[in-house]
Amino acid sequence: MTTSAERASRGKNERKAVPRSAHGSWAPAPDREDPVAVLERQAADRVPELVPIRNGRMAASRFAFLRGAAAVMTADLAAQPHTGLTVQLCGDAHLLNFGLYASPERALLFDLNDFDETLPGPFEWDVKRLAASVAVAALDHGHSPAQAHRAACEAAESYRRTMRDLSGERELDVWYTRIDTQDAATLVKPVYRKRVGSTIAHARHRTSLQALGKLTEVVDGSRRIIDDPPLLEHMDAMDQSTIRAIFADYRSTLPEHRRRLLDRFQVVDVARKVVGVGSVGTRCFVVLLTGRDTEDPLFLQVKEAVHSVLESDLPAGAYTHQGHRVVAGQQLLQSASDIFLGWVTGPYGRHFYWRQLRDMKGAADVDSMTPDMLRRYAGLCGTALAHAHARSGDRIAIASYLGGSDAFDRAIGDFSLAYADQNTLDHTALTEAVASGAVRATAGV
Repeated sequence: MTTSAERASRGKNERKAVPRSAHGSWAPAPDREDPVAVLERQAADRVPELVPIRNGRMAASRFAFLRGAAAVMTADLAAQPHTGLTVQLCGDAHLLNFGLYASPERALLFDLNDFDETLPGPFEWDVKRLAASVAVAALDHGHSPAQAHRAACEAAESYRRTMRDLSGERELDVWYTRIDTQDAATLVKPVYRKRVGSTIAHARHRTSLQALGKLTEVVDGSRRIIDDPPLLEHMDAMDQSTIRAIFADYRSTLPEHRRRLLDRFQVVDVARKVVGVGSVGTRCFVVLLTGRDTEDPLFLQVKEAVHSVLESDLPAGAYTHQGHRVVAGQQLLQSASDIFLGWVTGPYGRHFYWRQLRDMKGAADVDSMTPDMLRRYAGLCGTALAHAHARSGDRIAIASYLGGSDAFDRAIGDFSLAYADQNTLDHTALTEAVASGAVRATAGV
């Protein structure tokens, strides 16, 4: 068995291959692919009529573009030297893929909440994606370059300090570490706590029962999902029957006691739903189930799981089923996960995963954050990311690589500003392609 000292030595030795200061540089590779071409290729197998919505959402701002351009940034990171310190990556760890959700015990937690791209890979890819998103969000909302740099550095510093703290903890203590709402509140200034409390209260009300009044209506005595095309709409009868048919296969991937709980509900309606930015165009459905009566709802989301964007540059990992990959990655990275997480193979061999649509989910309002608030929120995300990586990677080696100085933090801040400039160029390329008619986009949807 490798000792702690040997693991620490391995991490420190990685600095010889990739010095911490090396993370601060960014220059596009000579053969860098056109970012619009990357997005067009990614959209080839998506629902054609929904792709213009994705393009429109990405064209709306520089930050929106970054959110949808995980494939572009992954290719850029792969072209740079990277450490051999592997963790289970989120793969898309931008600011808005962190948030509040309910644990099975109904505690409200703060953690990563999107895992479509999850795959094992070098830990710094997630850190760079997070920090770059901080810098882009800051600049997009009028903060100065110095403020953007400071916020990006804060994300990296919080990650580094948390990983160093966790490197000295016992295995079970690391596994059970979580950020609940009380912990999150202590990380913000008292002046901001009222706003944080409002976000928490809003999340507590985002449940299936709340969605019942917003997303459904009673038709001829039965609950039905309200059509809101193109974002939420019923499909033809064949597609509806298909979702119902694969329900039993999904159920079989749940633990036995969760199956018994699910058996207390019955499917009453299904509709297609458009979600997110980068995911728009993948096949996604909302399933309404009811339990004791029509006022006892459960909403499940059925989302297509395609190959991770990371697979172009990293080994494919242990899972051949993409839905299983997403579910397993989520359960490894999160401190607690949705009790209805499962996966299934659908028509034409397409892979899907299932989860609750709303389970006290909440997200920060990044658009209205002051520079100081954004910096503190970036630090909270960095802490959560370190928790996730420590559960799957060699936290002792990573902590030893990062060290006690701010060398890594400053390098990540420098990279983030430089990559924000690249993101601006890429966003401009998309908006110009839309303006010329080369790319179809639907704005405001």
